Amino acid sequence: MTIPAVPAASPRTQPDVAEQHERRGAVRALLMRPFLPASDDAFPLVRRHARWLRDWFAHETGWTLHVDRSHARLRKTPARLDDATRGASARPGDPPFSRRRYVLLCLALAALEGEERQTALGRLAERILASVAADPELAAAGIRFTLEDRDERRDLVAVARLLMELRVLRRVDGDEAAYVAGSGDALYVIDRAALAAMLATRRPPTAVAAQRLDERLAAITEEPAPDTPDARNRAVRHRLTRRLLDDPVLLYDELDEAERSYLASQRARLVGVVETATGLVPEIRAEGIAMLDEAGDCTDLRMPEEGTDGHLTLLLAEFLATSLREQPSRPVPLEELDAHAAALAREHAAHWRKEASDPAAVPVMVAGAIDRLAALDLVTISGDHVLPRPPIARYAVAEPALPATLGLFSEDGS
Repeated sequence: MTIPAVPAASPRTQPDVAEQHERRGAVRALLMRPFLPASDDAFPLVRRHARWLRDWFAHETGWTLHVDRSHARLRKTPARLDDATRGASARPGDPPFSRRRYVLLCLALAALEGEERQTALGRLAERILASVAADPELAAAGIRFTLEDRDERRDLVAVARLLMELRVLRRVDGDEAAYVAGSGDALYVIDRAALAAMLATRRPPTAVAAQRLDERLAAITEEPAPDTPDARNRAVRHRLTRRLLDDPVLLYDELDEAERSYLASQRARLVGVVETATGLVPEIRAEGIAMLDEAGDCTDLRMPEEGTDGHLTLLLAEFLATSLREQPSRPVPLEELDAHAAALAREHAAHWRKEASDPAAVPVMVAGAIDRLAALDLVTISGDHVLPRPPIARYAVAEPALPATLGLFSEDGS
């Protein structure tokens, strides 16, 4: 089947260099922070180019963009619903939200809907406690929240800090640390416009009858469309563009037949549109496409390069790349990675942190490194085995081999 080319969503007039630069900055900012408060440095660019941004995202990705005086909200629908590697965190460097923190976040948002202009952290906790006590399904799902220990209070504080980061809450008095210690409270002003913009589903979760998590995710993100060739092509284009923008790499073997067919005929256009709008640089290989962020400000997760954890991650990536090259289909047992990491810890004991030499610490360090590699789509974790994926081959290291004509001189120096 021949798939017609789709015209680019170009503006009515070609932008000049400065305007193109500003638009790129706005697109990159929204990709990094789909909920962008007015306090963000990039917000003026988003407001200035709001019309173009709305048109571009709607045409290329099917995402909607809302911009008002207090925030910009890009309502993204992920191309993949099975990726659990992008958990929220209150601040950069914090661990991603646990299941309980996500539950507390949802309960906190529901509680804030019933509050007036201000609320206190203690008041929010009371309302969440009441919600948990009134819902036996939460207990059946293993969600416990009593505020009897510091860990539960820390979870609530992490939720409050995320909402402050998004400017849904603004602290006007008190301190969260005092609340965790049981010696004080914190008072917030609620931004109701930002609160209303938090939910970004296609359907209200309460309108979904499905019970399984995967079915519920599919239901709240479902995008009904006419069953026509144009609508099907548009849906494929949106899925592919979303993956180019959101995922570390788009692997051909993960695509269905319609997506592979579309990409075969429209790859240059798709990649060109993303490159022009974002400044990301395409790297096209036999196994897939990656859009590289040379500036480094449009990436939420990087391959670490410094410190003990960074060095271990790179060395394990090299080890897995070698395994992939020598035995392409072999899953690598975690115990093999643990043993290799223990040997690396002994080899690099002089400049790795001291606790890395503790045998009990090695599996924890390996687990962290493998989780990062999985989040970068470089490996797949299956039980107690790790399967290297083709993109990890870029971390393979081979002995350097110089051509015979380089660095070699005859006796007369010629």
